[in-house]
Amino acid sequence: WYTEYGLQSFFFFFFSPSLGLSAKKPKTKQKKKMSMKLSACNVTDRIHALLPQCRFLAPCSRPFPPLRNLVLSSSAATVCKASVQSVDGGVASKIESGSATARGSFADTLRLGSLTEDGLSYKEKFIVRCYEVGINKTATVETIANLLQEVGGNHAQSVGFSTDGFATTPTMRKLHLIWVTARMHIEIYRYPAWSDVVEIETWCQSEGRIGTRRDWIIKDYATGEVIGRATSKWVMMNQDTRRLQKVNDEVREEYLVFCPREPRLSFPEENNRSLKKILKLEDPAQHSRLGLMPRRADLDMNQHVNNVAYIGWVLESMPQEVIDTHELQTITLDYRRECQQDDVVDSLTSVEPVDGKTNGSALSPAEGSLNFLHLLRLAGEQGLEINRGRTEWRKKLGR
Repeated sequence: WYTEYGLQSFFFFFFSPSLGLSAKKPKTKQKKKMSMKLSACNVTDRIHALLPQCRFLAPCSRPFPPLRNLVLSSSAATVCKASVQSVDGGVASKIESGSATARGSFADTLRLGSLTEDGLSYKEKFIVRCYEVGINKTATVETIANLLQEVGGNHAQSVGFSTDGFATTPTMRKLHLIWVTARMHIEIYRYPAWSDVVEIETWCQSEGRIGTRRDWIIKDYATGEVIGRATSKWVMMNQDTRRLQKVNDEVREEYLVFCPREPRLSFPEENNRSLKKILKLEDPAQHSRLGLMPRRADLDMNQHVNNVAYIGWVLESMPQEVIDTHELQTITLDYRRECQQDDVVDSLTSVEPVDGKTNGSALSPAEGSLNFLHLLRLAGEQGLEINRGRTEWRKKLGR
């Protein structure tokens, strides 16, 4: 946005005749003393009106994006004294005599997201980038999981919670508490492709005394089609002792005001696979990838391996013939132990038993899909369990 529009805006403000700053001198003293104060101007319309006057600039290839908040440099603010009220519920920015004051960060002005009208959920749009897609030019499951995490953090920031510990409330920060993922369930009906725009809606709600629940709905922004859903459970951990802790009433009251009044679930309770228990994979596993080590980039701000990294480790032990002919449709992960930077991890995968029995085939007759169980464990004699998972795969189109 800056490279395409920022330079043009600079010339608009400083060389446009209509603003009194062109190279031509005013013909009369009266024009010299003309006030350059714009009262309650519609900035987007103003910029569009100035486009025909700048013949030395190439025309814009697309219209200006909607402005939630206006932030100008001090010199530009001297020219235009305005008060811009956001139309989508954002915070107003006031520009007064060479100084701009605004609540929130500059990122808030560029982010394509906001709270819904009732304030109980948050929606944000994302463009799928080239570095977020795989060999099929569609987003990877890790990309989807990262976007879910991003929109969850932005939702928390929009209601005033901190981002230094992934949506910690004031009481949580005072007690050195953080949120950690206990379970993540993602279903993808259609993967978005490179340059597609997706809109993700998220909300959270209480999950008994042990934690909180966050749900997501993923849509193709161009068509409004629901292309995925997700749900997760989060528990509190003491950042110093690394022990789990129950959610006390003070913390619950801080975030319940931003939750739906009635339970709202992204998946219906009937036949809900997100609630299905994951059986422990027993040795010997049919497929394995041993000796995986976290990279420095896998660590997050809570000083442990980010939950998205586990998804990649799980998929490392999938047989190549399945990867070639099928695509991931559903993944459920239970997080049981933290993983630190110096840990060495083994990834194990086997066919999921059908009706309690394993017949050597992962095919589910009822749905025509392939189902697998997964286990991530610490390498070594103890083999402590880090994560257990379940995946469901559908045949790729055209195969």
